[in-house]
Amino acid sequence: MSTFDLRMSEQNPHTTTMIHPTAVVDPGATIGEGTKIWHFCHISAKSVLGARCTVGQNVFIDNDVVVGDGVKIQNNVSLYKGIAVSDDCFIGPSAVFTNVINPRSAVERKTEFKNTQLGRGVTIGANATIVCGVALGDYAFVGAGAVVTTDVPAYALVLGVPARQVGWMSAFGERLDFNADGIAVCAGSGKAYRLENNEVIEVTK
Repeated sequence: MSTFDLRMSEQNPHTTTMIHPTAVVDPGATIGEGTKIWHFCHISAKSVLGARCTVGQNVFIDNDVVVGDGVKIQNNVSLYKGIAVSDDCFIGPSAVFTNVINPRSAVERKTEFKNTQLGRGVTIGANATIVCGVALGDYAFVGAGAVVTTDVPAYALVLGVPARQVGWMSAFGERLDFNADGIAVCAGSGKAYRLENNEVIEVTK
C-alpha cells in the first residue's frame, strides 16, 4: 500500500475520497464521496465539501464554508468564512475572494464579514477577484482577471476592472446571441434560451 493509499484508507476506508499526504484536513471536516484533495491544501474543521469535488494544490477552505457537489477549485484559492459555493461551480487558479469591505490592519473587523454566494454552475476565471457581499447568479461567467464588485445576474458574462456585463453565456459555457425574438440556441448543447426583461431563461420543451 502506498503512502497515498494509506492516507485515503485512514480518512475513510469505505469511500473513494482521495486526500494527498501533504494536505491537512482538520478533524470534523465533512468530505463528500469521490472528492479529491491535492497537495498542500488545508481544509478546516467546520467546513463542508460535497461529493465529486476536485480541490487543487495550495487551497485553503475556512470554517463554515459550504461547497456543493461537483465543484472544481483550482490551485492557490482561499475560500473564507461567509462564502457559499453551489453545485458544479468552477473556480479558476489564483481567483481571490475577500470577506471584509474596508480592511485595516489596526482595526478588528471579524464581526463584519460579508457573505458571498455562488449560484449553481458559476465559472470564475483565473486571477479574478470577487469582492465580498455579492451574489453570482446561476451559470454566471466571470472572465479571467475581472474584479467583481456588484451582483452578477444568472447566465451573465462579465469582464474587466471593475467587471461589466458584456453578454450572456449558456449553462454549457457558450456565448449566447439572441435574435430579434429574444431566442438563442447554445452551439454546444443545442438548448434554447429566452431573454425576457433582461433575464435569461432556459426554454423547456
